[in-house]
Amino acid sequence: MTHKAGFVNIVGNPNVGKSTLSNELVGERLSIITSKAQTTRHRIFGIVNQPEYQIIFSDTPGVLKPNYKLQESMLKFSKSALKDADIILYVTDTFEKPDKNDDFLASVQKTDIPVLLVINKIDLIDQEKLDSILDFWKEQLPTAEVFPMSALHKFNVNNLMDRIIEMLPDSPPFFDKEALTDKPERFFAAEIIREKILMHYKKEIPYSVEVEIEEFKEDEKQVNVRAIIHVARESQKGIIIGHKGTKLKWVGTESRQDLEAFLKKKVFLTTFVKVSKDWRDQENFLRGHGYELK
Repeated sequence: MTHKAGFVNIVGNPNVGKSTLSNELVGERLSIITSKAQTTRHRIFGIVNQPEYQIIFSDTPGVLKPNYKLQESMLKFSKSALKDADIILYVTDTFEKPDKNDDFLASVQKTDIPVLLVINKIDLIDQEKLDSILDFWKEQLPTAEVFPMSALHKFNVNNLMDRIIEMLPDSPPFFDKEALTDKPERFFAAEIIREKILMHYKKEIPYSVEVEIEEFKEDEKQVNVRAIIHVARESQKGIIIGHKGTKLKWVGTESRQDLEAFLKKKVFLTTFVKVSKDWRDQENFLRGHGYELK
């Protein structure tokens, strides 16, 4: 039997449901999902293995015009996803303004890679509006196959998956057939903590935070995790900690519970808050935390 394998890169603007779709296709919560935009900062591979195929899904940061070096790195991850894919999943939704990011759409229009266009959140509009959205996108991406979808309600996800499998090139697997992702467990420990910060804090705080896993020690029964929460300014440190440490305690408790579910082991988590002044524009800091710069 011929084995198929390929890279399926998920791209699109922030907050259209890319991470929800990615997690639905992969079957694990590998990407942060919250209602806030800009939650995914890295490219994250989620790997689906069956005896006859291997699909490497890549969830990318939402495309945006960068205001600081962190966002420049995020845009670089997204642009690279248009070059190294076997299939591109371009995700939009029923509320997005069509001209939201003309430059990136123009790059998608020029690609020779097959594009599957996902129009997400169709459960929130009527048929007439959907018809006009479909007409618009057929003009923008005439060679793309279109999949109206509700990733949240799992509508049409199976049909999309079946089409991806059909389109995969013949190839041996790229990763071990037991692999779920290309990222280590400590990466997901940081993402889980960052997700809780996104959920518990408002305004710019979540976007001013980077989580570093300073220690990740595992034995047969438990995992000891020591995390540093970096903030960009001194005033943000007090907000993260909260009155008598109550807010930081919430973040720690909820993160530990999710980590235990993810790692299937008892977790001892300690968190510290550190001011790393204007870290989003500090090249050495960003490189040290896995971001690619020009």
